Amino acid sequence: MQADENTIRLDYNTEMEKLRMPEYGRNVRRMVSQVKQIEDRAKRTEQARAVVRVMELLNPQVHSEENWEQKLWDHLYAIADFDLDVDSPYPAPSASQYQTRPLTIPLKKKPVKATHYGRNIESIIDLIAGEPDGEQKTAMIRSLAIYMRQQYLIWNKDSVADETIFKDIEKLSDGRITVPEGISLSRIASDATFARPGMNLEFGKRPDGYQNFQKKKFYRKNFQKR
Repeated sequence: MQADENTIRLDYNTEMEKLRMPEYGRNVRRMVSQVKQIEDRAKRTEQARAVVRVMELLNPQVHSEENWEQKLWDHLYAIADFDLDVDSPYPAPSASQYQTRPLTIPLKKKPVKATHYGRNIESIIDLIAGEPDGEQKTAMIRSLAIYMRQQYLIWNKDSVADETIFKDIEKLSDGRITVPEGISLSRIASDATFARPGMNLEFGKRPDGYQNFQKKKFYRKNFQKR
């Protein structure tokens, strides 16, 4: 006996025909192919109904959709490459219905001018630029500058001058915002640290002061006069 007679042939999906409805698997595809070969129309229809029931078992979440039974029959026709002559309880769909591309959602996104500040900063700047000049707008600019300085220090560990932040605001606003003269930002503590989001999380660790809080709670419960 030659060795090649015992060789087992393995079929790989990458070597097979691409499935139109992969959620039902290749076995359902084979079942549909066999149904198409049945010459008697009544028998063919009967077997088609049996395949639809199998598809329902394989895809039970379809029950949550409207007209789910019709969708199963539509999927059956799609698996059969829209070449299935049976007495369906629903109109047979056309191939063009499945070839239509979904409508694209227009996204009005422009490149971020300063990635270390982010897109939200630019949106806030656009909002402030539309405000009338006055104390409220000055307060908004100052709050924005403080936040931008914090964002700057997250990604750039070196210190930054207030004037640098002010120039960035005017530049990002395309000249629509002029930082008022005399505005100043609060000082940053010498031991202040700014970490990137999620970088310094210590899961399971109690927040600072938690132990003292528990001690005070215990004292009030057991020793405080009632």
